[in-house]
Amino acid sequence: MILIAGLGNPGAKYARNRHNVGFMAMDCIMQAHGFAPPRSRFHGELAEGRLGDIRTFILKPMTFMNESGLAVGEFQRFFKIPVENVIVFHDELDLAPGKLRVKTGGGVAGHNGLRSIARHIGPDFRRARLGIGHPGTKARVHGYVLSDFAKADHDWLDPLLDSIARHAPLIAKGDDAGFMNKIALDLPIKKAKPEQN
Repeated sequence: MILIAGLGNPGAKYARNRHNVGFMAMDCIMQAHGFAPPRSRFHGELAEGRLGDIRTFILKPMTFMNESGLAVGEFQRFFKIPVENVIVFHDELDLAPGKLRVKTGGGVAGHNGLRSIARHIGPDFRRARLGIGHPGTKARVHGYVLSDFAKADHDWLDPLLDSIARHAPLIAKGDDAGFMNKIALDLPIKKAKPEQN
């Protein structure tokens, strides 16, 4: 059994924000693999299904980003699942738009959602980092991540989300390298640039 959590902020005003790309990925996975409709549990929206032959729970914390660990921690303790069976999808400023990297453990690089999760379950969970690019200066980061994706971003965003959903069974069974490779092969070669707000 695994838990895949996507990070974002609840509410319609945040739905298309760059910071909510983790939520968007969860929606695509649930739709592509016929998950049961989400229920309100563990301070979030929780859905159950299968990725390949792996029993999988998908969680979208509804606590706002900086308290994401409350939902993830409650689930992890209730089901007593190993921390390495927790995978968190989140936006990553330090990756170019459309790039994806999976890693286990490490720092939080100023990401409040990751900081909260690490506080609740420790740092050794797996992270699927979804590149959104950097606005150029630290002063512009807050406004950038809480702005909607631009129309031009959908040239790389939609194929990325589709590819994540299609290949999700690989990350579910622990083949992080295979998951990254399949997505890299799917995506357009054209280099995307972040919108300058």
